[in-house]
Amino acid sequence: MSADTPAGAPGGKPCPICGKPMATKYRPFCSARCADIDLNRWLTGVYAIPVTENDDEDGEEPSLAPKPPREG
Repeated sequence: MSADTPAGAPGGKPCPICGKPMATKYRPFCSARCADIDLNRWLTGVYAIPVTENDDEDGEEPSLAPKPPREG
């Protein structure tokens, strides 16, 4: 075990960017370089959540008001 890993964590989790052992100083990354790569991915939209198209094709927001009762 190196000086960078916590004493209670045997090996710790690997760096999510490169897979090397995590360093406590840059947790959950192994280095400042991997932390910067992750930050850049967030800032450039790589981690964006995909958006699905709505069934509403006219582009208007659906009304939250209840529909009037039908006469019949």
